[in-house]
Amino acid sequence: MASYQRHDARAWAREHLVGCSAVTIPSFSADCKRLNERGIRHDIELTKKLGFRYTLLCSEVAITAEENAQFTALARDTAGGQLGLFFHAAFGTLADNIEAVKLAEKAGADLVLLSYPSNFWPTSEQEIYDYTKAFCDATDLGVMLFPIPTWGFERVHPAGMSVELVRRLLADCPNIVAIKSEQGFPLPAGICEMYHHFREEVVISCPIEADAIPLMSLMKLQFSGTSNTQWMGDYYPRAFELARRGRWEEAMQLYWKVNPARQANTAASAASAPAIGALNRTQWKYQDWLAGFNGGPLRAPTLRIPDRFMKSLRQGLVASGCEVTSDPDSAFMTGRHPC
Repeated sequence: MASYQRHDARAWAREHLVGCSAVTIPSFSADCKRLNERGIRHDIELTKKLGFRYTLLCSEVAITAEENAQFTALARDTAGGQLGLFFHAAFGTLADNIEAVKLAEKAGADLVLLSYPSNFWPTSEQEIYDYTKAFCDATDLGVMLFPIPTWGFERVHPAGMSVELVRRLLADCPNIVAIKSEQGFPLPAGICEMYHHFREEVVISCPIEADAIPLMSLMKLQFSGTSNTQWMGDYYPRAFELARRGRWEEAMQLYWKVNPARQANTAASAASAPAIGALNRTQWKYQDWLAGFNGGPLRAPTLRIPDRFMKSLRQGLVASGCEVTSDPDSAFMTGRHPC
């Protein structure tokens, strides 16, 4: 159970939503019939060790609400009080997401990242408002609003979520505690606009590592997430903390050191995400495996990762001086803790 009440969720987030959030993709057994407990526990332990303060328990894979609750319970038991857990509201319908968040809340989730189903096809801001408010009303957890072009809301407004819509939601949904600001991605317009208007009300998150550190020369950002920065080891929690404490020049030294890995990730991600509006979770799982996480198979349907991108991602880490496994890529699908 979260350590705050619904009415003081924003105050809690102001104090506690600090640092960086990783993303943890569930691990499965070799036959993909069940969760891989050892693999999940391994990944949570490593996330803590690398200095992350939170992680998103990714449900944008083939997982049931009940399994997601089990995933949450395993993560909570492993993390103790050392790692905050985001429930990922990425199930197929509003009703599915409400069912799943109630289970996750009981299992130990702390916060919610609000996604929107691919079959949610609004043609007005009122429809976006209605979905968002219905979900927020159904949970006592603090919710991180997530404007991004992935949802296709640009048919309603060029920004996807306008300032006016966000202002209305903040007024009517007191448990919206943060905004993961990616309107207009890959441009920084969303983070700039949300920070300008709402930084005094809720936590403004710039999840894009490549933008966050440079922008911290101009903005006071306390939290960044959720994204797959854990594949670069402990770099991002270290750099973010340096920048947050006013040691921006030192943070930028780390920033440029990992630029080869950043460029490799950008090139590999650009091959699929912009075209189809979906993230390649197999690629993310592989990137994590390179950094010592469990790896292993994901259930169908899932995207593949071409061999050429595996090679470039590995070499990006090597060129950046990050820790990278010496295990051959053929071991990725087996995972470090197969079951």
